[in-house]
Amino acid sequence: MTNTDNTSNTNTTDLTETIITELLAIKAVKVSPSKPFQYASGMISPVYTDLRMTISYPELRQHIATGLTALIKRQYPNATVIAGVATAGIPHAAWVAEALSLPLIYVRSHPKDHGTGKQIEGALSSKDHVVLIDDLISTGGSVLGAAKAVSAAGAHVDGVVSVFSYDLPDATTNFEQAKTSLTPLLDYHLLLEHLTNHHELSETDCELAKAWHNDPWHWQPVSM
Repeated sequence: MTNTDNTSNTNTTDLTETIITELLAIKAVKVSPSKPFQYASGMISPVYTDLRMTISYPELRQHIATGLTALIKRQYPNATVIAGVATAGIPHAAWVAEALSLPLIYVRSHPKDHGTGKQIEGALSSKDHVVLIDDLISTGGSVLGAAKAVSAAGAHVDGVVSVFSYDLPDATTNFEQAKTSLTPLLDYHLLLEHLTNHHELSETDCELAKAWHNDPWHWQPVSM
């Protein structure tokens, strides 16, 4: 039993390392603490992610689907429906639902303003246990809105999985308040660990990146 668990942990670690390497290679994740990025929210950050790019790379998207599938099997074994959060979570949810042979639904950010006014597309019942998939978690607002819509439809939300999470304090608070669990495949700490271990980030830049995570809304880069 112990040997099986160790093998499983090793395989998981190898897969996440592979995915991080691939994300960096296609520049879906960029890290530049000394020349940071500005988000639409106004936040200044040493990391920029564009995970929508992953759908164009078959081998990478397969690795992500494999990782998310294993994550759901381990963390949410009672799931009966996989839900994609519009729009970036939908393709990943589709591949995972196919791998698990489970029904797929997707959830819009808002109900349609025409027709039947649906926010959720697909078959859903009050007996269902739903796992929502999104590509990226920053504060968690959009995916928690989708989870609220699923709950309002009468189904049970088992939890949320994502390809990547910044693991920000705001997200931790928001998920705790919503009483919803979050299990990311990759997170900010794994990314920094990978960059450090592979000497792709200087010690100074690593400290800058860590400082951002401690206080992201007030962080400013040090002039180099």
